[in-house]
Amino acid sequence: MDTSVAERVAANPTYQSLKATRSRFSWTLTIAILIVYYGFILLIAFGKNLLATPLGDGVTTLGIPVGFGVIIFTIVITAVYVRRANGEFDALSETVKREVLQ
Repeated sequence: MDTSVAERVAANPTYQSLKATRSRFSWTLTIAILIVYYGFILLIAFGKNLLATPLGDGVTTLGIPVGFGVIIFTIVITAVYVRRANGEFDALSETVKREVLQ
């Protein structure tokens, strides 16, 4: 890439907005997954009795749906990021490309 093009991209206000928005959104989702994941690990470490609570008359305990919930949460926030990246972030990237290449 030509350095003048890279400099124009870096100086573009739309790019600056894209970079800030994407970074803020990514950090928000990162913090959310860290809270959920490490919360689950801490619950395993310090709340064994709670997770060992049986559900119904079978052998399934509360830990199984909670662990499944962590997995589902991860899939959901990944889908949220992909949806926003494919919509808003891609549109802003195209705008930056058009503005810089004019």
